[in-house]
Amino acid sequence: MTESPVFAAGAVCWRLIEGRMHVLLIHRTVYGDVTIPKGKVDPGETLPQTAVREIEEETGLAVALGVPLGISTYAMPGGREKIVHYWAAEVSPEAIQRSTFVPNGEVAAIEWVTIKKARTYLSYTPDVEIIDAFAKLVDAGVTRTFALIALRHGKAVQPGNWDGPDSTRPLTERGVTQAAGLVGTIAAWRPRRIISSTATRCVTTVAPLSAATGIQIKRTETFSQDAYEQGLADVRSGIGKRVRSRKSAVICSHGPVLPEILHEIALATGTTFGSFVADAASLDTGAFSVVHLSAENPSAGIVAIETHAPAA
Repeated sequence: MTESPVFAAGAVCWRLIEGRMHVLLIHRTVYGDVTIPKGKVDPGETLPQTAVREIEEETGLAVALGVPLGISTYAMPGGREKIVHYWAAEVSPEAIQRSTFVPNGEVAAIEWVTIKKARTYLSYTPDVEIIDAFAKLVDAGVTRTFALIALRHGKAVQPGNWDGPDSTRPLTERGVTQAAGLVGTIAAWRPRRIISSTATRCVTTVAPLSAATGIQIKRTETFSQDAYEQGLADVRSGIGKRVRSRKSAVICSHGPVLPEILHEIALATGTTFGSFVADAASLDTGAFSVVHLSAENPSAGIVAIETHAPAA
């Protein structure tokens, strides 16, 4: 019987040193090798959660995830398959100052090197391929990014089972579980704003995230289903404001409104509206898509989109 694969996650941590791009490598104690920070998924974790946790455990650095860089798949010494998901992650000067790293039984040293040196220092070819993927972003000038996280509210009571106004429909027990399960994953991108439709099912979905981060929920009709169906929702201006701010934000809305939200993000950034944008709007309740945009030049178009399944 074939063993199930081992899932892991990590990131290419980067910063500019004297104007030059550097990435962070770790020298592992036990294996005597040089690699990119990463680690195995703990029970109950999502891949983004794992990436952020492992980076902090291995390097002492607290980071926010950026653009996804790809997946490495290879056989472990015992023959079991290992699948590793990677993101880019900018390391701020504040994170450097707060770093808690000391050499330990797992990591002997951490080292900032140029991309050119990283290619020769790394012990494994799959790691070099991930560095190459990051180098393409550097060459394109889109390393510094922000994320607009389009979230569909959690599972709600069906309209036929609710006597009050549609906007007051509450989450089901499953929806409440989904809302709680979103917190750790969405926090991996460190959103700075939480914007929600005024509908109860949307506000309740982001309430646990608000409580965990201390970010107040901005309730608005801009992304509400009622306003949208009445032709009163100004999605364009709402998205324009979010793109201009260049700050990562969560936008919690409804199934019928999400295609318009993604369409307006595409228009605001000069992105051709293709199937990949439309697919990102087709979300189950409790699911979300992370749209990555260049912080220095949002009009360069959508850098990447990743979609994450509901927590439950």
